Amino acid sequence: MTQKRPDVPAGFPAFLLEGYARFRGDVMPAAREQYLQLAKEGQSPAVMMIACCDSRAAPETIFGTAPGEMFVARNVANLVPPYKPTGEYHSASAALEFAVQALKVQHIVVLGHGRCGGIKAALDPSSEPLSPGDFIGKWLEMLGPVSEEVGKYAHLTQGERQTMLERISVRRSIENLKTFPCVQILHEKGRLQLHGAWFDIAKGELWIMDEQSGDFEPVEELYPTTRA
Repeated sequence: MTQKRPDVPAGFPAFLLEGYARFRGDVMPAAREQYLQLAKEGQSPAVMMIACCDSRAAPETIFGTAPGEMFVARNVANLVPPYKPTGEYHSASAALEFAVQALKVQHIVVLGHGRCGGIKAALDPSSEPLSPGDFIGKWLEMLGPVSEEVGKYAHLTQGERQTMLERISVRRSIENLKTFPCVQILHEKGRLQLHGAWFDIAKGELWIMDEQSGDFEPVEELYPTTRA
């Protein structure tokens, strides 16, 4: 006889509670010492990952990392704004400041991905705002000049233009990272490395950007021992 599950308080999503039950029953017992160490000593990740909010491109899933291994900041279209200290709120800049200055990460990875809704919106500036605040539209203004140039390639399909802008936006974010004094100084000293990557959701493929050329190459070609 199947035991009836009690009602979820306040309509909390049941599948989340079921996932938490698996975590408590399977994951936590096996990693108890690791969690205790992280709680006692704090976090010291070597990598900061700047990724998109898209639910299909979770960096912890893509890279199979354990708790404490990556400091992850996610926003629409995985963008890094240029250094601009003002009295406004700066979520991405605050996360970057903490990762570099407090956590002393050695690597920053900007992870773009295919079929990005933010990039699609940037290529269609005529689209209607989702709300009177148009927060997404204002955020994507960082890509305005680049998206206009990409949009002029009439001989490309919409999908080709989108992939192009997804990768260009990764390079643009890395350029913006270098406008932050703390990043620029450490990068020039070789104490902080900047990386670009792009994930193909449909194929599950990861492409890594060459720092010198800006070209993206699939990991399977760079590291032939990687298994599909």
